[in-house]
Amino acid sequence: MDYATLKLIWWGLVLFMMVGFIVMDGFDLGIAMLLPVVSKDDEDRRLVINSVGPVWEGNQVWLIAGAGALFAAWPLVYAAAFSALYVPFMFLLFGLFLRPVGFDYRSKLADPVWRRWWDRALVAGGLVPTLVLAAAIALVMQGLPFRFDSALRLHYGPFDWHWGWFASVVATGVSLLLLHGASFLQAKVEGTPALRARGLAILLAPLVTLCYLLAGWHLLDLPGYQLTGLAGQPFDPNAAISPLMKGVIPQSSGWLGNYFDYPLLWLVPLVGALAPLASGIAAWLEKGRLALLASGLACAAMLCSVAIALFPFVLPSSLDAGSSLTLWDGTSSYKTLAIMFGIVLVLMPINLGYTGWVYRVVRGKLDRARIKRDSHQLY
Repeated sequence: MDYATLKLIWWGLVLFMMVGFIVMDGFDLGIAMLLPVVSKDDEDRRLVINSVGPVWEGNQVWLIAGAGALFAAWPLVYAAAFSALYVPFMFLLFGLFLRPVGFDYRSKLADPVWRRWWDRALVAGGLVPTLVLAAAIALVMQGLPFRFDSALRLHYGPFDWHWGWFASVVATGVSLLLLHGASFLQAKVEGTPALRARGLAILLAPLVTLCYLLAGWHLLDLPGYQLTGLAGQPFDPNAAISPLMKGVIPQSSGWLGNYFDYPLLWLVPLVGALAPLASGIAAWLEKGRLALLASGLACAAMLCSVAIALFPFVLPSSLDAGSSLTLWDGTSSYKTLAIMFGIVLVLMPINLGYTGWVYRVVRGKLDRARIKRDSHQLY
């Protein structure tokens, strides 16, 4: 296997892990945000929390795996992104801290005030990570303000804000995960939370599509880049190259160049626009599992549409186009990628098999009777 093929495989693996996180942990975040909206009393809130109780920790592993893969496969991307986005990622970390303590401590005491504050912590633990992750996607596509000097030291500058694009992407991310969480609740629980989640899913579905289309319209205002060789020389993706050993020129079609070059790729954003509507229709027909599958498909298609638009760029720079990182020049050595690929071939099937087994064990719907019967064992 040559170096270029290995680089491309790792692009696909990192994208797969990110999609896994959004699809698997996305409904956890959405349910947390919906907690006070779909519940009428404490038993309903416990029902909602325990709908994801057995799986939320396993779902979050996808984020850890993705960050680890990013560090191992794309160290320059990891360094530039985590430094430029240091403050928002700290908010992400603190938001994620609220989730385990919220789940574990909420029902330790029967005091309403105690539980009310932990409910608020769980809502914040769903909302803050969602906002940060959606904002990070928006900022990455408009370019992060970093550049490399001749010694490959990183330097940073001010952000170049595109507020219409930024707001539409954040709105898309929040509404999408709310839809995903509502779809999961309709499929997993019974009673008032399921009925309210169904109503919300029907309302959220067209909103998600509208926000996504609005984000696509604002994408036309963003400058895109095209990769070229340096000083007229052909670009060799098989070479071990540094970020400064390439040429980058403006792309006349912005970040839509790949879609115009390969028209079949338009099917991906088309699925991203239609899948939320399909989820809403399934919710209206009381097909909870179908609604969940459609919302999960929407999560995957929307994230893949971003990756396709950027390809082969991974981390564009708004400060210096030539410093933008691609999947060809931001990677680790051939040996590192090969060793890590072998590890993934062993561990990924184990992870997927274990995840499938867990969801099979906990399949079926939850109701208030189960919460009352097993109160001492549940959150």
